[in-house]
Amino acid sequence: MSETANTGEARQPREERLRKRSRRERPLLLVNTGHGKGKSTASFGVMLRGWARGYKIGVYQFVKSGKWNVGEQAAAEKLGNIDWFKMGDGWTWTVKDIAESADLAREGWEEVKRRISDETYDMLLLDEFTYPMKFGWVDTDEVVEFLKDRPGFQHVIVTGRDAPEELIQIADTVSEVRKVKHPMDEGYKGQKGIEW
Repeated sequence: MSETANTGEARQPREERLRKRSRRERPLLLVNTGHGKGKSTASFGVMLRGWARGYKIGVYQFVKSGKWNVGEQAAAEKLGNIDWFKMGDGWTWTVKDIAESADLAREGWEEVKRRISDETYDMLLLDEFTYPMKFGWVDTDEVVEFLKDRPGFQHVIVTGRDAPEELIQIADTVSEVRKVKHPMDEGYKGQKGIEW
């Protein structure tokens, strides 16, 4: 784990930061949910703030497959200090084997648990992770307990529609994005640079 901020300033060791934890420095759980556009985008903005502070960041996308060429990942690769993993195989209405999608989500969650347990990252973004919970592919109660009891200093951001109430209850920040209007309502397809 890098102990040097991207600005070149020396970063205090984790143990010292935890000892000095104040009301301004404690690990948070953020949830961006709702049916509007911008949940992931808002989360990537928080990710950039963490990157600017020297955080080691892990991004786990639970729906998008390796075939998706997303702009945020391309930017993260250029920035560095952000590990990016695609744990899914596409939207449920486009995949050929839903059982395989469920297996991928479970494998992804097991990997996230390992990284949380060994404190690999200072910030984890679990993009579209509400869907595996909603579909019953991962156990919501287990997710809630695991995130609530995570060790050390690890911010976690969860995105996706229909966040379970149990997750909302333990989250520090919950934002609901509501759709007012979208070009898709008029039959337009998603656009590069806007949707991905």
